[in-house]
Amino acid sequence: MNGPSVPAPQAQSSSMSPWPVFWIASVAVFLVSIDVTVLYAAFPALRRAFPDADPASMSWVLNAYTLVFAALLVPAGRLADLRGRKRTFLLGLGMFLAGSLGCGIATHVEMLWAMRAVQGAGAALLLPASLSILLAAFPVSKRAIAVSLWGAVSGVAGALGPSLGAFLVDHFGWPWAFFLNLPLGAIALWHGWRILDESRDPERGAPLDLVGVVLLILGVGSIAFGLVQSEALGWTSPAVALAIAGGLVMLAAFVAWARTARAPAIDLSLFQDRTYRYINLASLCFAIGFAMMFFQTFLFTTGVWSYSLTQAGLAGSPGPLLVVPTAIVCGRFAARAGHRLLLVTGSLVSTAASIWFALVPGVTPDYVHAWLPGALLTGLGVGMVMPALSAAAVAHLPPARFGVGSAVNQAIRQMGSVFGVALTAAMTGNAIVHLAEFRTLCYLQIALGLATAILCAPVDTRPRALAPATAH
Repeated sequence: MNGPSVPAPQAQSSSMSPWPVFWIASVAVFLVSIDVTVLYAAFPALRRAFPDADPASMSWVLNAYTLVFAALLVPAGRLADLRGRKRTFLLGLGMFLAGSLGCGIATHVEMLWAMRAVQGAGAALLLPASLSILLAAFPVSKRAIAVSLWGAVSGVAGALGPSLGAFLVDHFGWPWAFFLNLPLGAIALWHGWRILDESRDPERGAPLDLVGVVLLILGVGSIAFGLVQSEALGWTSPAVALAIAGGLVMLAAFVAWARTARAPAIDLSLFQDRTYRYINLASLCFAIGFAMMFFQTFLFTTGVWSYSLTQAGLAGSPGPLLVVPTAIVCGRFAARAGHRLLLVTGSLVSTAASIWFALVPGVTPDYVHAWLPGALLTGLGVGMVMPALSAAAVAHLPPARFGVGSAVNQAIRQMGSVFGVALTAAMTGNAIVHLAEFRTLCYLQIALGLATAILCAPVDTRPRALAPATAH
């Protein structure tokens, strides 16, 4: 199989000043991560803006982005190796900004789908290229902390997206859920063109696996389509059964293709490592629950408690404030003791948050006593789990496979987000008006949190456990 989507850590550092490069790379990951979640806040306003679109159609405003992003992430990393990381980064950022502008001026839902797909393709191009550039800018001794901080930016952006999006949409209208990307992205594009050095590694690069990308999009997309349509048509509908069965067939075809392809969209040989298998299954479960949590928060607080979007955004803001400090403290602990304790404990904390939300909030708004404790538990759990999943995913891999291993893990998380949104839409029709609907979603998140903890229990990334694996 071909090499990674980022350069190996032992590669020679460039002459670039590290921290300006870190800023540019962080802006990129901030925009990509925030765009995954900011639409949760804008969703009620989008439903009102496009009243003729049915709930299933509206869910694809969220999923068009994450589906294309997930399918293109690994091939885009290889394209950066082949064509140049700076060039790919700037192209991806330009596409992302063009898609954001197109979304903001969209006049019908089909245009919104298309522009969200453009955003997803741009995000897939710029994310692995930004990590490549970041690693090349820092000396080996400082790469771990640089990547940890870069990952923390991703976590806090994803967590802050709904709150920031709610404020902008409530005060300026739904297009600003997309326009918010433009000023910061344009600054990063300008400085990236001026500051970044070009680098490429043709030996690592390989042509895009178009067959694999298409099979992956059709497989995941068909399953998500079946889940979404089940709310309107019912689980026994032939159309729903055909969509889900067809998606499973497409995924099976993708696996068969990936086993023999020279440079597959997802390198299946990575899963020969036991830790990598468990971590990616855990990442899938946690990502499904993470997407459901954010989506349902806005649906519940606006639908049952009749909060405005700004109120709903503020209701969810205390949790994100815990993400970065928790990630920093836990990162230091993981460097000494490994990630298992953090992952299991954080998953159980997230499960406790879901239990709280399932049992405590009622139809009468009571933010301080009924919502705030659960929001704080959520922020603590996300801060413990999200960065640890990223780090543990590559802990057992040889350095030459860090990049592709990380990219595949990110792609699987995005697929989890697609399924999380689809499940929420299937169970609620994109609107929560009854407490029972909210609690049903919480019960599913409890199961996902427990599954994450169980899957993380066998993981051992303690330094002494890794020594034999990395010594060669």
